[in-house]
Amino acid sequence: MSEHHLTVSRTARYFTLGPTASTAREVWFVLHGYGQLASRFLRHFAPLDDGARCIVAPEGLSRFYAEAGRNDKIGASWMTREDRPAEIADYVRYLDALHAEVMLDRGDSGKQRVTVLGFSQGTATAARWLALGSARADRLILWGGEVPPDLDLAAARSRWERTAVTFVVGSGDQFITAKVLARDEQRLREQGIAYRVERFEGGHEVVPEVLVRVAA
Repeated sequence: MSEHHLTVSRTARYFTLGPTASTAREVWFVLHGYGQLASRFLRHFAPLDDGARCIVAPEGLSRFYAEAGRNDKIGASWMTREDRPAEIADYVRYLDALHAEVMLDRGDSGKQRVTVLGFSQGTATAARWLALGSARADRLILWGGEVPPDLDLAAARSRWERTAVTFVVGSGDQFITAKVLARDEQRLREQGIAYRVERFEGGHEVVPEVLVRVAA
């Protein structure tokens, strides 16, 4: 048995909130977690819709029945461990294409501040995208998740030198534990990548008050 790969075109879905990128002061790309859909995830960002932010929520390319038998709830995933190099390459190309489309009509200045936020599984996706893709961001917010352990931060350093990295960590988050955060902090320090940590009382969730504070 031989394994083969074939690159194909497919239709990706994304949702937006607020003005277009051409009139916005800031553009946010927000990446959902495992088992979420972009439309539902985007609702968490309504507090940031002040008429000056364009918020873009892409959806993972792999949808599935998350709770079969319970109204057949549907979720999406960015990747699994199966054939992971190809899945990573696919979503990096997808997000680069999305970024190019959204930012195409930025007007004359093209100076909109760009933020990339990943939540849960989306943190690994966001980190890989800004390390491996062509897009650049002013801020990278990793909320309730980690920097992928296999990501080469030495190679990513030059791409992140103008990117402010922020971890957002809930006191009761079972995924981004103190041990995981300490490991990520050490890795970033070793590469000279500046970062800060925003803590809040809560669990694995996007809290509106904390989101507004981080955005400010």
